[in-house]
Amino acid sequence: MPTVPELFSYRPYWAHRFGVAPVLPMSRAEMEALGWDSCDVILVTGDAYVDHPSFGMALIGRLLEAQGFRVGIIAQPDWTRVDDFRRLGRPGLFVGITAGNMDSMVNRYTADRRLRSDDAYTPDSAPGRRPDRSVLVYAQRAREAFGEVPIVLGGIEASLRRVAHYDYWSDTVRRSVLVDAKADLLIYGNGERAIVEVAHRLARGEPIAAIRDVRGTAFLTREAPAAHEAVDSTHLDAPGPVPAPADPYHPELHPQAPADAAMPVAGRRGADRGRQVVRLPSFEQVRDDPVLYAHAARVLHQETNPGNARALIQGHGDRLVWLNPPPWPLTTPELDRVYELPYSRLPHPAYDGTRLPAWEMIRGSVNIVRGCFGGCTFCSITVHEGRLIQSRSPASILREVAEIRDRTPGFTGVISDLGGPTANMWRLGCRDPRAAQACRRLSCLFPAICANLDTDHGPLIALYREVREVPGIKRVLIASGLRYDLAVRAPRYVRELVTHHVGGYLKVAPEHTEAGPLGLMMKPGIAAFDRFKALFERFSREVGKEQYLIPYFIAAHPGTTDEDMLHLALWLKANGFRLEQVQAFLPTPMALASAMYHTGRNPLRRLTPDAPTIPVVRKLRQRRLHKAFLRYHDPNNWPLLREALKSMGRADLIGNGKRHLVPTFQPRGTGDTLEGRRRVAPARRRAPLPPRGKRPTGRR
Repeated sequence: MPTVPELFSYRPYWAHRFGVAPVLPMSRAEMEALGWDSCDVILVTGDAYVDHPSFGMALIGRLLEAQGFRVGIIAQPDWTRVDDFRRLGRPGLFVGITAGNMDSMVNRYTADRRLRSDDAYTPDSAPGRRPDRSVLVYAQRAREAFGEVPIVLGGIEASLRRVAHYDYWSDTVRRSVLVDAKADLLIYGNGERAIVEVAHRLARGEPIAAIRDVRGTAFLTREAPAAHEAVDSTHLDAPGPVPAPADPYHPELHPQAPADAAMPVAGRRGADRGRQVVRLPSFEQVRDDPVLYAHAARVLHQETNPGNARALIQGHGDRLVWLNPPPWPLTTPELDRVYELPYSRLPHPAYDGTRLPAWEMIRGSVNIVRGCFGGCTFCSITVHEGRLIQSRSPASILREVAEIRDRTPGFTGVISDLGGPTANMWRLGCRDPRAAQACRRLSCLFPAICANLDTDHGPLIALYREVREVPGIKRVLIASGLRYDLAVRAPRYVRELVTHHVGGYLKVAPEHTEAGPLGLMMKPGIAAFDRFKALFERFSREVGKEQYLIPYFIAAHPGTTDEDMLHLALWLKANGFRLEQVQAFLPTPMALASAMYHTGRNPLRRLTPDAPTIPVVRKLRQRRLHKAFLRYHDPNNWPLLREALKSMGRADLIGNGKRHLVPTFQPRGTGDTLEGRRRVAPARRRAPLPPRGKRPTGRR
């Protein structure tokens, strides 16, 4: 990695003399108690404010505080009233806007576009405390409230909407969020380096319009800087053959990649990539042409390695959205300091007397790693956090474990998780730093684990043992997602996990069993799961524990046919799995699988107008059928499954024997509720509503 300013090397802003706030203020009264007459930065968020490093607004707020800035929080404002955005006064430097830890549309709607009945990031799980597309609404209100004060967008919602993107909820291609929010700057990915640099440059008097060279930022411009060489993306990505997906039942755990699998986008030899900018097809082009949309998604994903990524531009009418290359990852000492800032580790006192499920879920967990090199196409982690792994030091992790033990109310001695995006990628990465800088692969694991990847789980085993030895810690569980294709390369790790860190059940995610869907997901073959399952069961028997795997599968993923789901259902029955919770594919902005869903094309391969299309499940009835196959044992699904099996010519699977999938009989009182529909509770008398204006807040 080239030399970049150390995150905490900047000269502190003059306001550092006010010291550290017990919690970042959410009211004028709190500001006055701290001796502040104004805030330098105001962060507006769609989540309740929890002063904990797992919550983005707290992490960024405390980081800016450590740089000397006075930071205030406006959490879940009333977006119908502009005055609610003025509650802390006018900020001196900028307003930061985030939807919160989740995309607001994912937070508010199910995969079937139904409103959710609760919100884990709101006191007492109350729904309706944030608007749809919160970043847009908050930014527009902030502009109305503060006029020319710079507006900086950040967080996952803005990050995944930095270019023209498919919006599942409106079933349209929408413009970059920068255009509609009328913001001055967008920070994407892990934003620590960018937000610190931007804050200090604004504090020095530099206008926001002049800040155009910060990695991990995007902005609107009328023309590309003259110092850059513009390269048309369609000249880089030449058409080529489309091979068949790898067979997941291949006797080898990971069959070798086809010659042009996930083909990297080409570039001119000898060109200075730091002075190149790749011109993506414009918003108008990707809106009207599915092939160009898939092509743009493919090129963008190829430009996500900070070591070789080029700047990107995309036309939106008479303006350009400019994306600087991704940010450099934090070093281990920097990451340690970020996670050890003086958080109270509690919800703001304004929420006393309420429950915050999101905090309750993570208050006993420790985030030890960032990033994921798995590259699953349905996942947005890689376009947000990146593929390069950032790991905390063992000493920092042990200090946080002690903090949890000593400061968390009601702590029982159980650490609920040591993890991150993936549980077992801590300290893993490319053996050759030069190769890592040059790599253009979308995944280090698919279709074969890269020969340069260090898969040694020894340091992670040692970390687990150290945490177990901390006084007062009774048990350490691992709840983050596990890459079992990595784990099977380290049987010692599987033994350690099974012996000490499984609370009866371990969740893993094969996602599917069939070649077509797995190839488009960039997931390993089911043989990897079978091998992990054998190790898990063997080590559980050896230590005398009755423990079970809970596999997760996705219904209705692009490339999935009814026959694929039938085969998956038969596999589930043959292996004795009865799933209680299933998930239908949810197309999130910028994920490669979302591009597949929208276009019916495969951006993992070179694209041409006449390239074969892939099957896409769009209609609600078929989506429910795919979920019903996953829950073949639920009597409510049997009528739908019988009808489908007959239409597929598989009526032989209807019967009352062990070889049949669904029985011929129907239990009384079942079969009226299709998979995916809400279960309606029995009618009961409701208490009369209180007078208008006196209704209780929170969940009822």
